[in-house]
Amino acid sequence: MESSAPPPSAPRPRHRDRHGRGMRGPIAPPQVPLALSRADAFDDLVRDAADRLERRWPQLADVEFAVQEVPWAKDTPPADDDTVPLGRLIGAGKDRPSRIVVYRRPVEIRAKTRDERALLVHEIVVEQVAELLGLSPENVDPKYGED
Repeated sequence: MESSAPPPSAPRPRHRDRHGRGMRGPIAPPQVPLALSRADAFDDLVRDAADRLERRWPQLADVEFAVQEVPWAKDTPPADDDTVPLGRLIGAGKDRPSRIVVYRRPVEIRAKTRDERALLVHEIVVEQVAELLGLSPENVDPKYGED
């Protein structure tokens, strides 16, 4: 008579952990992101800065805010100037709205902590919005330049 049981060396499928209890609960509470990448966190900083300014300036609702890793070669100043732009305003075209771009890598290099990054991102967004609206940064955000 033949046995239908698997040979002793065949692994059995596991449905629980090795102690047979399984997971006891979630790894983290639902409001805590489990894996937020640096790029996602940076996107959130730009979104927060834009939202803050949109509450004060409703005309910014039509402006696109974007994040780009690094400036493209055509976005950088001429070769005799060694500065790297941190942000850029792209004016509206006939079929597209104005766009403000913040460059993630140059900002991250200049600001080491999250608070420094948040402050720098906000200042960059304020400067680009000021250029778009034709105002001074202090008029766009009275807290501009304060630590």
